[in-house]
Amino acid sequence: MTPQTLFYILIGIIIAKYLFDTFLNALNSKHFNDAIPKELEGIYNEEEYLKSQNYKKEKYKFSILTSTFSVLLTVLFFVFDGFAYVDAIARNISDNSIIITLIFFGIILFASDFITLPFSYYNTFVIEEKFGFNKSTVKTFIFDKIKGWLMLLIIGGGILALITWFYKLTTTNFWLYAWALIAVFTILMNLFYSKLIVPLFNKQTALEDGELKTAINTFANNVGFKLDNIYVIDGSKRSTKANAYFSGFGSQKRITLFDTLINDLEIDEIVAVLAHEVGHYKKKHIIYNLIMSLVLAGFTFYILSLLVGNNLLSQALGVEITSFHIGLIAFGILYSPISEITGFFMNVVSRKFEYEADDYAKTYSNADALISSLKKLSKNSLSNLTPNNLYVKMHYSHPTLLQRILNLKK
Repeated sequence: MTPQTLFYILIGIIIAKYLFDTFLNALNSKHFNDAIPKELEGIYNEEEYLKSQNYKKEKYKFSILTSTFSVLLTVLFFVFDGFAYVDAIARNISDNSIIITLIFFGIILFASDFITLPFSYYNTFVIEEKFGFNKSTVKTFIFDKIKGWLMLLIIGGGILALITWFYKLTTTNFWLYAWALIAVFTILMNLFYSKLIVPLFNKQTALEDGELKTAINTFANNVGFKLDNIYVIDGSKRSTKANAYFSGFGSQKRITLFDTLINDLEIDEIVAVLAHEVGHYKKKHIIYNLIMSLVLAGFTFYILSLLVGNNLLSQALGVEITSFHIGLIAFGILYSPISEITGFFMNVVSRKFEYEADDYAKTYSNADALISSLKKLSKNSLSNLTPNNLYVKMHYSHPTLLQRILNLKK
C-alpha cells in the first residue's frame, strides 16, 4: 500500500462516518412529529409538545451545521498538509520527542476548540436559552472553558507525555505500560472524581437533615445499604435539566443529587430515583463497567502498538519522519470503525444495566413513583419520546422512556 492510498482510506473513513451519522440523524428526525404513544400520554399538553418538537428540530439543524463544518475543516486540514505544518512548528521549537508530541497535540486541540467556540456559545446562549434551559452566565462559560483547558493541559498532557515516554523506551511493548497507566488513572477517577474534579466546576454540599434525608436513610436501612455520603450539587448554576448519579465504590461511594432534581420531584420520586442508582451498585454495574472499559483500553493500546510505528502512517499525513504523534492521529481514524462497533455493544450492555437497576427500584422502592419521576424529567428536558429504533441502538446508553415504563409495569 502506498502513502497516497492510505491517505484516501483515511479521508474515506472520515466521510463515511459523517454520512452514516447524518443518515442516522435524518432517520431520527422523521419521527419528531410522531404521535405520542398511549403509555406516554399526559406528559405534554399540546403547547408543551409543540415546544419539544421545535427544540428537537432546532437541535437537529444545528447538529447538521456543526458536523458538516467539522468534517469540512478536517478534510481541508488533510488536503493542505495541516498535520505536516503543525509537526514542523513543533520540531522547530524542540527536538525532544515528548515535547514535540505535547506541542503538536496542544496546537491541534486548542486550535480546534477555539475555532468551534462560537458553536458552543451559540448552543448555550441561543438554543438552550431560547427554550428556557440555560442558567449559565458568560463569566461561568468562560471560566469553564479555561478550567477545561487547564485540566487538558495538566492531566491530558501528563498522560500523553508518559505514554510517549513509554513508547520511546520500549516501542512495541509500550502498550502494557500505557494500559497500566490508564487503568490506575481510571480507578482513581472512579474513586475520587467527585472529590477532586467536580469541585472545580460545581459546589457540592451534604444533604441537610430533613424529610428527604430521613426518607433516603429509611430506604437505605431497609435494603441494607450503608450510605453516609449524600450530596447536592448546584446543577442549576448552568441548566434547569436535572440528574442524579452514583460514583465511587467501597468507602468512597456517594450519591449526588442535582438541586434541580430536588426542586422538580416529590420525595417518594427522589427516593425511587435513588433506588435506581443504588440498584446499579447492588448489581455491581460500576465494577462491570470499569472492567469492560479497562479491557477495551487494553485491546485498543495493543492494536495501537502493532500499527503506530509503521512509517506509512506518517507518510500518509505528509510527514516523512516516523512519528509517534502522527501515528496516533492516523490510528485514531483507522480505529474509528472498530470504536463504533465496540460503542454499539457497550450501549447494549448499558441499556441492560438500566433495566436491571429499574427492576431493583421496582422491587425495593415504588415503581409508580419511578415512572412519574421519569415522566417529569423527560418533560422538563423536552426529551424525544419517539426516537428512531436504529438511532436508539447506536446512540442510547439508556432505554427509551417508553421501554422503561413498559418494563416497570410488568
